[in-house]
Amino acid sequence: METLLTVLLVITCISLIVVVLLQSGKSAGLSGAISGGAEQLFGKQKARGIDLVLNRITIVLAVLFFVLTISVAFVVGR
Repeated sequence: METLLTVLLVITCISLIVVVLLQSGKSAGLSGAISGGAEQLFGKQKARGIDLVLNRITIVLAVLFFVLTISVAFVVGR
């Protein structure tokens, strides 16, 4: 059981790292620095397309990471 949870935790960690690195940054260079103030003033646009999918996958993987981490700590502590 401990080995299975640990393997799932490692897979989740690697997947989370990959998904976070695939996401585009909030500001893209100098143009992002200039328009960044206007974006805060007029509100942020909703994420569309692949950014929305990556955002949701990140949330799911983060929750799974915490659940698996607590589960591994509980199993090892026994």
